Amino acid sequence: MRVLLVEDDQALGEGIRAALRSESYTVDWLQDGASALHALKTEAFELVVLDLGLPRLDGLSVLKQLRAGASTVPVLVLTARDTTSDRIAGLDAGADDYLVKPFDVAELKARLRALLRRSLNRPHTLITWRDIQLDPTTQQVSHQGLAISLSRKEFLLLHQLLAQPGRVLTRDRLQEALYGWDDEVESNALEVHIHHLRKKFFPELIRTVRGVGYLVDKA
Repeated sequence: MRVLLVEDDQALGEGIRAALRSESYTVDWLQDGASALHALKTEAFELVVLDLGLPRLDGLSVLKQLRAGASTVPVLVLTARDTTSDRIAGLDAGADDYLVKPFDVAELKARLRALLRRSLNRPHTLITWRDIQLDPTTQQVSHQGLAISLSRKEFLLLHQLLAQPGRVLTRDRLQEALYGWDDEVESNALEVHIHHLRKKFFPELIRTVRGVGYLVDKA
């Protein structure tokens, strides 16, 4: 899952990015509101973690403009403001959840998982597709009851495909989910990961739609 983190505190931003990457999120990090709004208008993200006290454009303005453009991406607001009126303002502007600094990283992760479940209309995070089970929370995958060891990128790719069975995902869309702006990507990296997944499970797991992208069929 691709997350946009918008936080101008260097130490806090680095800590959140490291914590989310350890959970197999792909994290892109920006430190001002204007850059964040541009990114949200031009690229696709599954989640946004948004600080309110930002330079150039404050987080509340970013949120209002995002919702004015009809975006439904889940947004978790981070703020040091702990008054009821501030929380109401954030929620009324379109925030899906609200976390007051300082906070426990474990709580942040749990709230993001809850936002993902709601956005995907799933009561639980466990994804079952035929005889494959994938648990985004523990990052464990099994096939026919046997545990399958996957690299971080293989897990992210499989998660993207199994979360949307029957939907063709373009090569660009999958690369966006797997790689952040700071990552170096080899031209055939996606194909290598797909080859490895087919080998670890079975060749028919991922279907190539020539000239379009890849998909797993509906269960």
